[in-house]
Amino acid sequence: MAVPKRKMSRSNTRHRRAQWKAATPQLVPLTLDGVRHLVPQHLVKAYERGLLHPEG
Repeated sequence: MAVPKRKMSRSNTRHRRAQWKAATPQLVPLTLDGVRHLVPQHLVKAYERGLLHPEG
């Protein structure tokens, strides 16, 4: 595991952390039982197999 050799300043730490931003998931249309839903792209197969149920 990497260990820092020197202490990082609070300012540098906060500037580095500020660059991380959460992205909204890519929503794709999916038709289940004749009803169209917008679901995250990476969960489409789970919805098709019946592992997840859309609310609504």
